Amino acid sequence: MDRFQRLTPLLKSFMEKGPAGCACTVVKNGEVLYEESFGYADLANHKKIGADTIYRIYSMSKVVTCAAALMLYEKGLYLLNDPVEAYLPEFKDISVYSYNELGSRTVASASGSIRIKDLFTMSSGLTYGGELTETERQTRTLMQNAVSTMDMRALSKALATVPLAFEPGTHWKYGTSHDVLAALIEVLSGESFGEFLRKEIFEPLQMVDTSFRIAEEKRDRLCLMYDRAEDGKLTLNTNMDAPYQPGCSYESGGGGLLSTIGDYSRFAQALARGGELAGARILSPKTIQLMGTNHLGPQQLKDFNWTQMSGYGYGLGVRVMMDPAAGGINGSIGEFGWAGLAGSWVLIDPLEQLSVVYMQQMLPSLEPYIHPRMRAVIYGALK
Repeated sequence: MDRFQRLTPLLKSFMEKGPAGCACTVVKNGEVLYEESFGYADLANHKKIGADTIYRIYSMSKVVTCAAALMLYEKGLYLLNDPVEAYLPEFKDISVYSYNELGSRTVASASGSIRIKDLFTMSSGLTYGGELTETERQTRTLMQNAVSTMDMRALSKALATVPLAFEPGTHWKYGTSHDVLAALIEVLSGESFGEFLRKEIFEPLQMVDTSFRIAEEKRDRLCLMYDRAEDGKLTLNTNMDAPYQPGCSYESGGGGLLSTIGDYSRFAQALARGGELAGARILSPKTIQLMGTNHLGPQQLKDFNWTQMSGYGYGLGVRVMMDPAAGGINGSIGEFGWAGLAGSWVLIDPLEQLSVVYMQQMLPSLEPYIHPRMRAVIYGALK
């Protein structure tokens, strides 16, 4: 029996716990080792997931954004240690919140600039919206109407007005850094972010169904999103699709792309094979090696303490496997990738020239349960 067929009962067991459907593709050295889909893209109408199903990949967009930015790095248009303000002047006079031992909050000018590297590594002090800090609360308010009113340059300028959560480069905090990176790409390339991706990545890699908008003729291929209750009951979620509609100018580098499993597998396999696929090269092997190297210091690694990230550091926009023993991981040191809000996941292993792409559409995603189990089975199947 093909050892990769162990994935089939595992994927079917995931659906018992949550997603209406899922799909997985494993490619090594350009050869498809496993390619299956199960369940439904539309539960009510019993419409099955297929090879052409389109998914909201959310934060898996970040890997594409960082690859795109590194393409401009390879052209010498910036250096990683350059201050962001040299290209995005809105970040010239940034401020930062600080708290004393009693929790009293003050705001002052930041002691240093945000470096472009800090955008890649989520060490800028920018956050997502939330409740824990004043930066998160202000960002939440700012983002409430961003999708309907802003493009990426406008978003960058708005984010620059919010005091940072910490001094740049001192901590790790998941946030809007890669949205600002998209604005940087626009300034350096002279094109909209979506147009740059189309010309430089999607067309060369033949990613024909990857975009920020859902075209009318493809709308029936979009997988439905479901909310999962504690008892496992699924409820249709239609509240998060505004960014994908025609006319929207919001092209989030942090989470805005739609893609198919085949398209994203081509992108992932290109990175796994040193930046080239079928004659199209998007990055060099050395730059991918830099991308997949841990860039966090000791304090930042303490901040990067998500349950499913044991054994990992963080590179230029990707988790990076560093310590197999700490994570209980049977994979390669240097394996990298990321996941999306609704449970999509990519694994890229240059040592094995291996790429894995998994797709589902469910909130919460059960990521800490699903993804490590897939990784264990896949590496266990390699010869």
